[in-house]
This record gives sequence, structure tokens and C-alpha cells, in this order.
Amino acid sequence: MIKGYFAPVLHSHLPFVKHPEFDYFLEEHWLYEAITECYIPLLKNLYRLQDEGVDFRLTVSVTPPLSEMLADAHLMEKYERYLNKQIELGYKELQRTRDTEYAGVAAFYKTLFEDSKDFFVNTLQRNVLNGYRYFSDLGKMEVITCGATHGFLPLLSTNEKAVEVQIQTAVRSHQKHFGKAPRGIWLPECAYYHGLDRILKDNGIEFFFVDTHGMIHANPTAVNGVYAPAFTDHAVAVFGRDAESSKQVWSSKEGYPGDVLYRDFYRDIGYDLEFDYIKPYIDPDGSRVFTGYKYHRITGETDHKQVYDPASAFAKTKAHAQNFHFNREKQLEHLGQFMDRPPLIVSPYDAELFGHWWFEGPEFLYNLFKELDSHGVVKPVTPMEYLQMHPQNQMIAPAPSSWGDKGYYDVWLNGGNDWIYPHLHHMADTMQELAHRYGAGAEFNTTRVLNQMTKELLLAQSSDWAFLMTTETATEYSVQRTKEHIANFNRLYSMIEQNSIDLDALEQMEYKNSIFNFIDYKIFS
Repeated sequence: MIKGYFAPVLHSHLPFVKHPEFDYFLEEHWLYEAITECYIPLLKNLYRLQDEGVDFRLTVSVTPPLSEMLADAHLMEKYERYLNKQIELGYKELQRTRDTEYAGVAAFYKTLFEDSKDFFVNTLQRNVLNGYRYFSDLGKMEVITCGATHGFLPLLSTNEKAVEVQIQTAVRSHQKHFGKAPRGIWLPECAYYHGLDRILKDNGIEFFFVDTHGMIHANPTAVNGVYAPAFTDHAVAVFGRDAESSKQVWSSKEGYPGDVLYRDFYRDIGYDLEFDYIKPYIDPDGSRVFTGYKYHRITGETDHKQVYDPASAFAKTKAHAQNFHFNREKQLEHLGQFMDRPPLIVSPYDAELFGHWWFEGPEFLYNLFKELDSHGVVKPVTPMEYLQMHPQNQMIAPAPSSWGDKGYYDVWLNGGNDWIYPHLHHMADTMQELAHRYGAGAEFNTTRVLNQMTKELLLAQSSDWAFLMTTETATEYSVQRTKEHIANFNRLYSMIEQNSIDLDALEQMEYKNSIFNFIDYKIFS
């Protein structure tokens, strides 16, 4: 007997990073690591579940910037070179660790990178999006979109057109990469403000997610809390995050990822080994970086770390999956006493948690779906499946909120990043004015300039840069990227105003910031 439903949601996102002017660029490795540690392991395990006849449902947001990078031939060629380098390092590590306690772990990593390359080349045909499309077409996965460049929509809404363009471009990008319009959206940073639902409705979006307090502090309060969807004034369904199941997974202190058997993220041979040995596999400027070869387990809170044992760690994920299933079953039993329908537990996570930060995370998901399937009392669903079963829902106005620290907008607007927004607002206003000025169409090169200005604005709007400035992670790069897009926009604007187009400069911007080849500046009109 089904006691209730479970909707796991993975938010897959990275900012658009492409530097064709360099053979090696550190921030591009954010993508290569995510593919190898997160996206490929997830997809491989979904194929395993399919082969074993295990039923599963998963909702995954693949953001437009990530889709554009995964479909970019230049970046995927670099990714394959990255894998070859990792495999080369693996052979060296087999020799270095021979007759040591690390030999088995070195062999594990070499095989992991070899298998990743085989899966990337032969199963995915060098395009990770093929895996998502495959499970989407089977009806096992609901692939949803996000803002065009993960722009923090409440802080862009001083010009409503800027928000509309973020959503319209996202829908167009999703259609380009997945062959169909998205039915749902992961709002960037789960950030909601009053009136956003109208823009979502106008663009065919049927559901979105908010953090817990977006439902609890709604007007009126959601009578079922976060355990059933509600409808906004514009008939878009809103789902709330279940705090209990989320914390059980993402918390490194109280959740599963902190288990002493799991891999320690921070101990990496890129930092541990002698410089001359590791030099070919780190940043060419000599800066030490993570290589992915990590030989120690968490062990405890001391600096002493024991050798990592992949077999023991992966076995532990089965026990954690059983525990998670037990807790959800008891949670649903309790909730069911107070509701007029089977409760729904929505558990959203950053996809990069599973594999990158928590190396064993994809194996946990694999074992969790097997647990759900074997017991049959907690049924995994997508949001649309639950809505089809329960189409009558309360109407509410969700509270302005986000899933960032303190729950509102502080992370993206504070003394360390507030300088960004006057530029973004001015650029959006300028783009709207230019779209009206050239509404009937511009000559060919002027159109190119206007289209590139639209791209530069969208890239500058990425919430990632404000976030990284707040967390003081990659701060220098985040400031540089923001200023670069603002400067590009202003330079292009000067070309139009002075009626003098620098084609070389324009071509360089088009090649480097090549996101959204379908963009049309008239979207701002």
C-alpha cells in the first residue's frame, strides 16, 4: 500500500565559462569535474537501474548555461583532452603507489577515468545531454529549465522586461536542446517575488519550487505545508522544499556525507605530492589544484586521515539509503493522518552535491531507488505526475524568498556586490530602448552588435558572480567576469552610437561568449 510520494529534484547548474584563447583555463575545470564526478555517474546509475528493471522517477534541472556548455564542441574537445590527461596520471600513479597501501585506490581512479571516457564517447556520443534526453523520452526523468543565465530574478525586476527575457530565453534554449518546451522551472536560487508567476504562466511554465518558508509564510498559509502543491493566482503550481529530508543529505555534519568511511574532498595529490611530479597535471602557472586523485577517507575531525576504501564507502551508501527510506516511510505515515490526500515529500538538492562534494552520492541515489522499488510504499514521482493525480489544490501567494543563507536575498545583495545592480539595470533599460529604436530591423552588422549586447547583458546577470563574491570563493574571477561583460556591452553600445563597428572586436566577443546562437535583440521590444 502506497503511503505517499517522493519527488527528488536535482538542480544541475554551472555558470557559462568558455575561454578559447587558452589551452588550459582553471575555471573551465568546474565543468570537467562536474561531468566526471556528477553527471556521468548519475546517468550510468540510471542505466543500471533500467537494466535491472528498477522503476524510478527523477526531476532534473539542466540550466541553459550548462546545456550550452555541454553542447559546445570546443569545450567537449577540451573535456576529452582532460580525461586523457587524467588517465595518463593514473598510469603514473599506479607506478608510484606500487607496493603501498594506496595502490588499490590508484587503480580505482584510473579505471574510473577510463570508464568515464568510454561512457562519454560510446554511450553518450560525446554529448552528455543525450543521456538526459534518453531518460526524458522514457518518461523516467522530468527535465526542467531555469533562468537563461541563472539571473537572480527579484533583483532584476526593476525592469520587468529583463525578467521576461531571462524566462523567454530559457524556454527557447530548452526547446533547442531537448526538442520540447519545459513544463517546470527551477527559479534561480529558488528566488521568488510577487508577480513572477504571471511571467512564468505567459511562457508556458506549469510548476516551480520554493524553499520551505515560501509556503509556510504564504498568504494564506499553505494548509498542507510543503507536503502538497498549491496554485498561485495565475494557476502555476508551486512546490515547497521538505527541510527534514533535505538536511539529512546535504548537511556535512548531521547528514550522510560526513560519514567517516566516505572520501575526504580536501585531501588531493594536487596539493600533497612534490611539485616536480605533479606539475604537468596542475595549473600551468604552477598553482596547485585538485586533480581528483584523493586517497583518504574523512576518518574524523583530526588532521590524520586513513586510506580511502571505495568498496567500504560504496557499501555504506546502501545502509544510508535504507535509513533514508525508513525515515521517509515514517514521515509519510505521520503526515498522512492530517491530510486529505497522500502526502508528497519534495527533496531538492544541488546536483553537484552528488559526486563532487559527496563522492558516493550517485551510488546513494542508485541504492535509494532500489529501496523505493523493492518496498513499494514510498513511490517516486515527478511534480507533473502528482499534479495529474491531485489536480485540485489550494490557491496561495507564495512569500518572497530564496534558498540562500537567511532565506531571502541577502547573499545576492550586500555591501560586497551591490555595485553590480546599477549597471545591470542601466544595461537592461538601454537594451529595451535600442530594441524599440531598431524595432523594424537593423542592417546586418548592427544586428550582430545588438544581439551580442543582449548576450553580454544576460551573462552579466548571472547570479553566480554575486554569490561567489559573497562567499569569497573565486572572488577575483567573479569580479573580472562581471566587469568584462559590462565593458563589452558598453563598447558595443559605443560602436552603435558612433556608427563605427569594430568587426575584429565583435568577432572575438561572438566567438568567446557564444551562448544562445538563436538570440534576437528584438526580444527586448
